[in-house]
Amino acid sequence: MMTSLEEAAMERIQYHQYGGPEVMRLEEFEPARPGSGQVLVRVRAAAANPMDWGLRSGALKMATGRAFPRGLGHDFAGVVEAVGPGVTRLALGDAVLGGASIKASGAFGDMVVADEKAVVKKPAHLSFEEAAALPTVGLTAFQALTRKGKLQPGQAVFINGCLGGVGRAAAQIALAHGASVGGSCRATATQDARDLGIDPIVEFGFAPDTLGRRFDIVLDTAHTLSGEGAKQLLKPGGRIVGLHPTPATFVRAALPGPFRVLVAQASPEDLQEVARAAAQGLLRVPIARTVPLTHAIEALTELERDGTPKGGKLIITTA
Repeated sequence: MMTSLEEAAMERIQYHQYGGPEVMRLEEFEPARPGSGQVLVRVRAAAANPMDWGLRSGALKMATGRAFPRGLGHDFAGVVEAVGPGVTRLALGDAVLGGASIKASGAFGDMVVADEKAVVKKPAHLSFEEAAALPTVGLTAFQALTRKGKLQPGQAVFINGCLGGVGRAAAQIALAHGASVGGSCRATATQDARDLGIDPIVEFGFAPDTLGRRFDIVLDTAHTLSGEGAKQLLKPGGRIVGLHPTPATFVRAALPGPFRVLVAQASPEDLQEVARAAAQGLLRVPIARTVPLTHAIEALTELERDGTPKGGKLIITTA
């Protein structure tokens, strides 16, 4: 372990202007020292999410600002290198998993600074690669079901897009909570859904009225269900949870009725529950490809442009 941040050259993927994949560069940088309530983590593995290239494209520039260069990447697992004032749950040398803030990002590199509230200790039985795959999809699925959906044992859940990253995690979390799960997916993937324990399984574009009002929670991860279609699936008193926060969905969620919209929030308690489920074998986020940081730009570009690899996470590892 180095004794000061200046003793070794650190690298990360960053960009000097908003734009497409062509703006990404692997460059040396000087890690920031952790501020109050923050930790500095030596990254061992990081996971790619669509949110990463959405931020890089400038989709949320009102929140991320115009200061460059900006780091890329949110989800990570690694080892705590330093702690800032006020940090109480984590200590130097702890193996952890978590997410960088939207404004700072920077997980695709040798070091990243994150708020302590967005980081938890890594279960010993999880590899760094497995742990890095969890934060965004796991936390989103957990909060959608338990915080917005008020999931209870014995309930029935329908997941539109049950084999996407969040959908697959939500199916496993719901089943672990004693719920039954139905879902929609591509026709070619129905066996994968069946292997997860999902039943009934329908194809995208299904007619909602064919399933009747049999579900307590409808979770739309694919953003392809109309409001009326979702209501046709819902039992009286049930809840519809959407994951795409637009002005229209916020207005609909503010009105009386079953609609809710989730904006996932950093919560050490919720993230610890996700990590615990993974450690117990109740939640598995598949990994489709692992690449070193030196080859990550090419892999990220391929994932963004072509959607490959499919069927799991792209994981970036450091030496």
